[in-house]
Amino acid sequence: MSELAVNQAQPQSGLDGLVDDWTADKQTYHVPWGKAMMWIFLVSDTFIFTCFLTGYLNVRMTTTQPWPPQSEIFALSFGGAPIPLILIAIMTFVLISSSGTMAMAVNMGYRKDKMKTFWLMCATAAFGVTFVSMQAFEWSKLILDEGVRPWGNPFGAPQFGSVFFMITGFHGLHVSAGVIYLLIVAFKVKRGDYDKKGFEIVEIAGLYWHFVDLVWVFIFAFFYLL
Repeated sequence: MSELAVNQAQPQSGLDGLVDDWTADKQTYHVPWGKAMMWIFLVSDTFIFTCFLTGYLNVRMTTTQPWPPQSEIFALSFGGAPIPLILIAIMTFVLISSSGTMAMAVNMGYRKDKMKTFWLMCATAAFGVTFVSMQAFEWSKLILDEGVRPWGNPFGAPQFGSVFFMITGFHGLHVSAGVIYLLIVAFKVKRGDYDKKGFEIVEIAGLYWHFVDLVWVFIFAFFYLL
């Protein structure tokens, strides 16, 4: 073998190795395209939620009218004194619990246990439906009972309604889409569509669902607790 062929066969180091990797007809990073595209989507979605929350904080700090007290607006009573943020706390618990079932579904998927993967993904979707249902109840209570609107409310700063419905509505839309996505993947897993090509799609779906849960943690902290 010639000296040139030997040099070409040996891996390059440093800058020459980087150029060789990127110009060669081979995969540079061992990340499947489906997972890479999901990460790109989640990064772009992070920018959108960051803009929403940053806009909310700007409105909150610059408004000249008093900001409505969240502990009173989002309180519920069960035959006694109102309990502040009780519904929001339950919603948060439900969504965080769904991350646990989703993580177990990914684990079962890589073990190729189709039925456990299916039922765990269905349980995760059920948690998502429960969350969206409680959010719909929260919206109906604010609109019908409290008189909150996107353009004003009887509790103070009129911007409260617009930022609340925009941020929670956009997140609720993500949860609803996630429920549909999880159910589609779950039934395809049960049907055996991924028996040959593997169950990596379960992990990709899990990335989306964990992102939705993480975003809610920030919404809960910034909007309901501040």
